Amino acid sequence: MKLIPGGFYQIGSNKKNGFEYDFEGPKVTVKIDSFYIDETQVTNEEFKKFVDLTGYITEAERMGWSYVFRYFLPDNIENKIEVHKAPWWIAIENANWRAPLGEGSSINEIMNHPVVHVTRNDAVAYCKWAGKRLPTEAEWEIAAKGGTNNEEYFWGDDFKSEMNKYCNTWQGEFPILNTKEDGYDGTAPVRTYLPNGYGLYEMVGNVWEWCVNPGKLELITFDKVSGKDFWREHQSIDDELYAIKGGSFLCHASYCNRYRLSARNSNTAMSSSQNMGFRCVKDV
Repeated sequence: MKLIPGGFYQIGSNKKNGFEYDFEGPKVTVKIDSFYIDETQVTNEEFKKFVDLTGYITEAERMGWSYVFRYFLPDNIENKIEVHKAPWWIAIENANWRAPLGEGSSINEIMNHPVVHVTRNDAVAYCKWAGKRLPTEAEWEIAAKGGTNNEEYFWGDDFKSEMNKYCNTWQGEFPILNTKEDGYDGTAPVRTYLPNGYGLYEMVGNVWEWCVNPGKLELITFDKVSGKDFWREHQSIDDELYAIKGGSFLCHASYCNRYRLSARNSNTAMSSSQNMGFRCVKDV
């Protein structure tokens, strides 16, 4: 884990580069306490250790299905259930963290990739076992900036200038063609790309990361409510709306321009998919 020093930081953006209903602005100054954050997203290897020691069964395993991106499935797939307004997402039987593409797939060759098909409730269970917690949106954004004041990306405002050095996102024509200029069409192993100034890897792209706080909060809330407070109040299993940050290997400017540092998004706590993961933080 890497130490992020406490102090006053600016979060959010006034640039209006995102979706109005995500409430990325106005930009505010918040005070946070020091905390540690994982260098990488939690990997399949790390999550397997947790499962092996605790016998934990993820929500996707209990429900018997999870969402897989259409691009990775055979053309002749039968009985497919598509997401309304996002037909590239297909509900696949027996897709879960052990079998990311459903029956017949495995993680044997990708143990150093981030674990996926993890709901927020699953991430909370892992954090409790590990003696850690999930980050707030503010903590995540501050850590992702890597010690800079940048609002877009920790390397600057121009995404294309350095993207293949630092992150795994969708290149080409979404959602039908990925040119894999960054080396991968799906998840990449952690530590594949260069870290930010704090030594944190893949803070942009690869997989979405669950946060501890509910979604759609005013940014100034993070100056009043600490990560410890959110963690104390939001550990129970539920299906409320919670924040996610960072984007994923499926993000593309033509559809989901949310891999920017100040971008905001949210999902319900029981949601799982091929691009949902997490990383942990720990209070000092």
